[in-house]
Amino acid sequence: MTQTDPKLILITLLVELGVAAAVSSSLARSNTFKNLLLTPRRTVRQTAWLVAMVCVPLTLGVWVRTIVPNFLAADLSFETTILLGILVGPLAGMAGGTALALPAVLHHEYLALPVNLIVAAIAGAFGRFADPEDVWSFSPMIDLSIYHWVTRNLRRPHLDRQILLLLLVASMQFGTSMLAQFYPRHFFELNSSVWWVELLICATAPIVVGIPLKIWNAIRVERKLEEQGRLLLEARLDALQRQINPHFLFNTLNSITSLVRSRPELAREMIVKLANILRVLLKDREAFVPFSEELAFTDDYLDIEVVRFGEKLKVVKEIAEETLHIVVPGMLLQPLIENSIKHGLEPRISGGTVTLRSRITAEGRLMVEVEDDGVGMAMEREEGAPVSGLAQPGTGIGMRNVRERMAVLYGALAAVEINSRPGRGTKVTLLMPILDAEAEAWGPIGGAAGQAIGDMVRGAARAMTQP
Repeated sequence: MTQTDPKLILITLLVELGVAAAVSSSLARSNTFKNLLLTPRRTVRQTAWLVAMVCVPLTLGVWVRTIVPNFLAADLSFETTILLGILVGPLAGMAGGTALALPAVLHHEYLALPVNLIVAAIAGAFGRFADPEDVWSFSPMIDLSIYHWVTRNLRRPHLDRQILLLLLVASMQFGTSMLAQFYPRHFFELNSSVWWVELLICATAPIVVGIPLKIWNAIRVERKLEEQGRLLLEARLDALQRQINPHFLFNTLNSITSLVRSRPELAREMIVKLANILRVLLKDREAFVPFSEELAFTDDYLDIEVVRFGEKLKVVKEIAEETLHIVVPGMLLQPLIENSIKHGLEPRISGGTVTLRSRITAEGRLMVEVEDDGVGMAMEREEGAPVSGLAQPGTGIGMRNVRERMAVLYGALAAVEINSRPGRGTKVTLLMPILDAEAEAWGPIGGAAGQAIGDMVRGAARAMTQP
């Protein structure tokens, strides 16, 4: 069979579609490629890496085409040059086109280099002129694109850049095909003297360009959804944090009010302690903090409550040393301690004890307990709900806030258990995973939530290491 044999050309066109899909799908599996492709403003080094990742396998394809008879589908240099031009820019397109032309030039196809440079310049100019959304939404289903364009123009005629790109690619393909027909020894491109075969060649080129755009646009959309999910998660956590701060402040001011007249000096000391607490709250705090920092914050709050209750309130700490460096959600303990004092010990005439415990369980999770020996509460089971776990009802804003934050941050990886007996006290147990801030261990949480939490934990880890 000869190069212009219609059967060979039709087979080649079909294989080209498969090669385009296979190469673009393989690149899409690389996180490095995805990051480089979707970076809005690339450095020269990043652009060079992106061009290299696209061109290296396809340059090998051009080389294979020059040494293997009738293996014409390996050469996608025309379509690749267009892709680089419209996605990365004219200079990147020219660099890629030059690399793709080298095996052809070594094969004495001397027109390959100038043609690739011209194609890159035209495609790059179009990329600068077109809306990026028009480029990314370019579809390989050219029949549907033409149909939609015709139906839209029946109602309101307008310039469609997607149709313009389709016509641009098809016309450049026709031009290169004619060039290959007149100069077959110095330039290669599929061409045919049969009009319907040449029409198929020109129609296939936009499809080959559209296949990578379709695959890579799916990655782009997924990345946008992840970013939106991350922003939504951060907004929700910020709303929960803003909810707990005024609630805490209101209750603390109530405590100080009760001492202003009877014990003004103690009230003054409590105001100083409150100022220290507010200084921490007003700082731009990470969503996650070291457990040792959370305990230090809790100490200031307990100092206020100890002054208020006097000898009626005792605090016991059973903190495992190995838990102090673990990062935990900020403002985790204070709402639980406040709950124990307000609902457990305050109604009790003789007061009582609040016990804080932490340890690492046999299953490798962090367990934090806040227990009091106060009046306790009746555990009313919600219909269809377990007695303990994330669905367990709590008392007050603070308890609901802690439970919701744990559910948002950890999902099924965490648990909040409440055990209480009237007259004997209440124990709240928090179970949460211990995750390395530098490891990619947030996969079980899934998608954007896992990525956002990982970013916050890594930020907390950096804060721990800063002087």
